[in-house]
Amino acid sequence: MIASKTHVVKVGNLFVGGGNPIVVQSMTDTDTSDIIKTVSQIQDLVRAGSEVVRVTVNDEAAAQAIPKICEQLKLFGCDVPIVGDFHYNGHRLLRDHPECAKALAKYRINPGNVGFGDKKDTQFAEIIKIAIKYNKPVRIGVNWGSLDKALSAKLMDENANLENPKTPESVTEKALVMSALQSAQYAERLGLAPNKILISCKVSEVSALVRVYEDLASKCNYALHLGLTEAGMGLKGIVSSSMALGILLKRGIGDTIRVSITPEPGQARTKEVEVCQNILQELGLRNFKPSVTSCPGCGRTTSTFFRELASEVQSQIQEKMPEWKARYPGVENLKLAVMGCVVNGPGESKHADIGISLPGKGEAPSAPVFIDGKKITTLRGENIASEFKGIVENYIDNRFG
Repeated sequence: MIASKTHVVKVGNLFVGGGNPIVVQSMTDTDTSDIIKTVSQIQDLVRAGSEVVRVTVNDEAAAQAIPKICEQLKLFGCDVPIVGDFHYNGHRLLRDHPECAKALAKYRINPGNVGFGDKKDTQFAEIIKIAIKYNKPVRIGVNWGSLDKALSAKLMDENANLENPKTPESVTEKALVMSALQSAQYAERLGLAPNKILISCKVSEVSALVRVYEDLASKCNYALHLGLTEAGMGLKGIVSSSMALGILLKRGIGDTIRVSITPEPGQARTKEVEVCQNILQELGLRNFKPSVTSCPGCGRTTSTFFRELASEVQSQIQEKMPEWKARYPGVENLKLAVMGCVVNGPGESKHADIGISLPGKGEAPSAPVFIDGKKITTLRGENIASEFKGIVENYIDNRFG
């Protein structure tokens, strides 16, 4: 199920919310003032499938770089919406650099640090008025690591005086939702239309994130950006993000997503985009590339051949997908199966568009190939991998060409 009750927000050339396809977002980690590196990383993220890219705008140099970054991207034919991430001094940077304000597709501001004390409302209002002036949407992004201290303290004090006080964690979750909604309502009073507002309430624990977004979704119709903040590195970050986002997306909550995993040393920044795409594809919400079903192997599959073949097919898809996407509309819906033995191999192969079933331990395997549920040939010898990849390419050309 896809959420349909939220407002539709136009972000650059994209429509977010209201039942539109859930949008994949990512964020650069370059120094934004380094135009060459930032443009290069944005292009990498877009090639990987990011549909919105957020960049840090934290000082004068970054604000001055934004128009040049956007101009360079257009010269390269990269029309991705660029979101400016503002903390503490966003009001001043947007005010003093109108070309930055105009070039960005969306502003992201944090109610917890947009301003403090008497300055909070005035600095928040200044950003909202600039957004109205340039017709830009705003994401009001609350994070429990930078929650509005005054609001949090007030709710904690009120809770302490209750006869049956709630846990500090539940009070914090309430404060997150309240901060987001109060800020959004204030933005509306300032004149920002509800279809110019997106909201996020990020935490780093799976169960807490689910509770917060279920509460948030029940109380508003604003478009919602999902993400488990500071999810962690490697398997931990991927699993926790997948669980949290998967639960919410299956309940129809969420209009745009980001996976905030810490890249492992030497790992590409694009990993977070790949994880987002896999979450949406495995939930059946969107397809981005052909899927490959393959078995884990067991005592019947001591030969490593089927693993190598599955890896080669995955590599073929990764390498060819940019070309296939341009030439073969719909190829992302293709289903492949690379199976290791005769127990489930033929059955799984028949369920796929194209499937191959290896015989298990055989050193000189004979491998039946199934297309659209019917056996069409049996491959033998040393060239099974290359022959099967050729069959895949021919099938794609015949079906989608």
